[in-house]
Amino acid sequence: MEFSKYRILLVDDESDVLEFLSYNLRKEGFVVSTALNGREAIARALEEQPHLIVLDVMMPEMDGIETCEEIKKIPELKNSLIVFLTARGEDYSQISGFDAGADDYVTKPIKPKLLISRLKALLRRISDQPVSSTDTVKVADFVIDTERFIVLHKGEEIILPKKEFELLRLLASKPNKVFTREEIFSKIWGDNVIVGDRTIDVHIKKIREKIGLDVIRTVKGVGYKFEA
Repeated sequence: MEFSKYRILLVDDESDVLEFLSYNLRKEGFVVSTALNGREAIARALEEQPHLIVLDVMMPEMDGIETCEEIKKIPELKNSLIVFLTARGEDYSQISGFDAGADDYVTKPIKPKLLISRLKALLRRISDQPVSSTDTVKVADFVIDTERFIVLHKGEEIILPKKEFELLRLLASKPNKVFTREEIFSKIWGDNVIVGDRTIDVHIKKIREKIGLDVIRTVKGVGYKFEA
């Protein structure tokens, strides 16, 4: 896979971290740009339309969580993958990151080879996804529009971050089918992406809260299903 076509934006308030990661990513052929804070990152992202953004969580003025949330509101950046890179390994921090719409979460310190491997796995997954302008799921009173990346329930729009949208669409694509946790991890996060055991549960909880309906059922010991 040719990685020279992929643009990566690194965001960290420590210039030495940016320099170190930039050097290693450029050696792999990536096109790399950097930003020292969240506000600069948003402006740079709008200008360069990166395929992937690596965000530090702990930054002054606007932290990584807030920056991620703002980026996810911008239609032009809806397809940009976001990976959090931080020294914070607490469970609540990871949950906040995924809730904000992150695609992966990496804790410092991390060896460059491992980080690059994780980023490549994410990029391979999106490059393998077929593009379809008619890929819309209609079930019960829901319309899940993949082209516009929106969910409608009885005509009312529901805003979901990227991973929650993909998870709801997967479950709704085959009503009443039980998707195992392994299937969900593979289809939504990819086999090579390492995420915590609670990741699916957190995303399901947030989807339920936002759609306000009990249409996603838990099948204990197996997985989840969408009940039409």
